[in-house]
Amino acid sequence: MRKFSISWAYLQRYPGVGFGLAFIRDCRNPENPEGFDQFKRQQLRHMRRRDILAGISQRIDLYARFFQSFGYACPLPQHLKRTVHSGFPRYALYLDAHFLAEMCAGILVAVADDDRFEGDLTLDVAAAGEVCIGLGQRCFATQEGEIVLRDEKDIVCVLCQGADEKTRVHPDSRNVLFYAYAVPGIESAYLAQGLSLAAEAVATFGGGQLEDLKVFPANPTEKK
Repeated sequence: MRKFSISWAYLQRYPGVGFGLAFIRDCRNPENPEGFDQFKRQQLRHMRRRDILAGISQRIDLYARFFQSFGYACPLPQHLKRTVHSGFPRYALYLDAHFLAEMCAGILVAVADDDRFEGDLTLDVAAAGEVCIGLGQRCFATQEGEIVLRDEKDIVCVLCQGADEKTRVHPDSRNVLFYAYAVPGIESAYLAQGLSLAAEAVATFGGGQLEDLKVFPANPTEKK
């Protein structure tokens, strides 16, 4: 997995708020691999348990409040409502694994084509007015203090606005990176839970090999 660091600015503003990554190499992105629907149904039954769903809902509410603090609507509450009532959507394996991780762990996850990053990655906070091109060619302009992920050239994801167009997964993407953001109040253990589920799904049904899964609790005593 490429080098990853956490900026001192992030550690100062969001002490103890973690981040996680899972890198899967040489996988495939089928639309509906054999056995995957059954796997998703098993996960759905588990997440619908009253005690499990209560915890998921509490975590998603924390994300919603964080988004609202920057003036954005969080998509997770609507995704959870739809999933509980109708089950998981079906797109292709990478996106489906991403939704599994989000809904079953109650966290925010993104998936990217690892080969499209330019250099190493840094978790950081944005200055006001930074710009990146989001999915669908949308222009994202940051507010001061927003959480962002950068490669050595661009912002590749703004937590409250979305991932960029450059690193989006495609049918021919073979090396993928799932990454998960915490917000204040979210324990890093849930990042590990969600990323492990995404990695299991892609390795099992896409033939990939999990090379690395790391969760970084942001430690304010260690300057990066």
